[in-house]
Order: sequence, then structure tokens, then C-alpha cells
Amino acid sequence: MDTLWGIDMGGTKTEGVVIVRKTRTVIVRKRIETQSEMGYDHILNRIDILVKEMISQSGVVPDQIGFGTPGTLDPATGHIKNSNTTCLNGKPLQEDLEKKLGVKVKIANDANCLTLAEYHMGVIPTLSDDPGTVFGIILGTGVGGGIVVNGQVLYGHHGIGGEWGHNFLDASGGQCYCGKTGCVETIISGPALEKYYAGLTGEPRSLREIYQLYQSAEDPAAAETIERLLYFFGKAVAAVINIIDPSYVIIGGGVGNIAALYEKGAGYIKPFIFNDRVSTKIVKPVLGDSAGVFGAAMLFG
Repeated sequence: MDTLWGIDMGGTKTEGVVIVRKTRTVIVRKRIETQSEMGYDHILNRIDILVKEMISQSGVVPDQIGFGTPGTLDPATGHIKNSNTTCLNGKPLQEDLEKKLGVKVKIANDANCLTLAEYHMGVIPTLSDDPGTVFGIILGTGVGGGIVVNGQVLYGHHGIGGEWGHNFLDASGGQCYCGKTGCVETIISGPALEKYYAGLTGEPRSLREIYQLYQSAEDPAAAETIERLLYFFGKAVAAVINIIDPSYVIIGGGVGNIAALYEKGAGYIKPFIFNDRVSTKIVKPVLGDSAGVFGAAMLFG
């Protein structure tokens, strides 16, 4: 049986999937605790356990596995960087996985996996047979992105292709954890918007509550917060569109649940785009939690 194997490595859970290449039918899907607090070698052992259980359940022995990881594989060093599972940073994860599992390994971060999964198995096939370039966004606690061109991830020279979250956007965002000031993430991530609202009102609220108040048109601070999101979303995404000119922008993450991004987003992009119209479609993903592990499997798809 010709299968695709994917593993999505999270700090808390690690999930694996085996799917039939031709039909995309899932034949095994399994989760285990990552136990990342136990360190790097322990994570490798946990993955080895997961793969052996998947082999037992599927009756198939893989020769290649795609991995979705927190952080990015640096092409120059072969080591992981920028991972919030900090014990992975500086480690030759791809090399070590290949030695441990005896298979060929490809690695991509969560935004790349989201974009790849939605491109091949999610929302994009329902919209186009030939989408060309797609930009996928993780817009939640942090801000990340991935680019898929003609069905393949664009990793880039430094391995940071699509990482728009740390482009400079506006100084009002203040200091970012990355050491820079005014990054996209400091302005339109969920925590940044909640912080902005609290600064206006002195009252902490979740972004969901803020958006509900915006919809009711009864809270000027909520209106200002969501208008800030829409304005800076348009400005930030326009910069990406001006460079890679995607057919679609997919918005994953918690902030992506705000309907106004799809209803009004193009209008906020238009003033900043180097074109007289915005034909790029802003779309919602459909795979949910499945995107990471399916995207990992699609790395060899």
C-alpha cells in the first residue's frame, strides 16, 4: 500500500497519521503525550514509540515521514531555531530523527504545514484546480506564515519563508520578544489586541468578547480595537501580496475566527497594494486541528 506518513510535534501532544496517497484516506491516526519537559532525547524516544505503534496498527513500514515542528530548520546549520519547545533549539532534529527511525525525514513548521494541508486537502481544492501561490497565516497567540507555490513549500534561503509576523509594522506595537520593535505580532496577535483594549478601558477582556462588543456597536473601545486589527491586517498583508502575489490568503489561528477579516479584509488591503484592485481571496481554513499532521504528511505528497 502506497502511504503518506506525517507527525505533528507539539509541546504537549505529538500526533501521527498514515494516509493512503491516492485517496487521502486516513488509515491510522494516533496521539501521545510529548513530555517535552523531559528533554530532547526523551522526545526522540517518544516519537520512536509512536512510529512503532503506527506501524503495528497500519501493517505498513514507512521509508519516509514528514514532521511538523515548532520552530524552523536552519538550512545553513541543519539545526532547529525559533522553537517554543526550547529543548529543540540548536539540535540537528532531522538528522537525529533519520538515525533514530531509519527513514528519510522532511521538516516544516506549523504555518507551512497548515498551508500545505489546506492547499492539498482543505479549502483550496474546493475553490481552484490550479491555485498557484497560496499564503497561509497563523494569527493567534503569535503570528506566523507559510508559502506554498505549485503545491510545494517555499522554505527560503534562511528557512524563514513566509515569516511575516516579525516584519516591522508600526512602532506603537512596542517591544517584541524577538528583540525588535513594532513587529506585526506586537499589533495584531490575539494578546496584542487584548492588551490594546485593556489599555483603552482598564478592563481585561478576551478577543472573543471584544469582537462581540464590536458587533453590538455599543463599545467605542471595542470598535477602535477591531478597526486597529483590520487596518494593520490590511497594511501587513498588502506587503506580502506586493512581493509574492498569492491567489489566496488562508487565515488560521484564533484571530482568524473574526468574520470581519473575510468580510472587510480586502477593502483594508486595497490602499496599500501596488494594484488597482484586490483579487486575492481571503479564506478560512477547514481542517482545524488536522491541518498540522496532514500538512506534515503532505511534505512527501
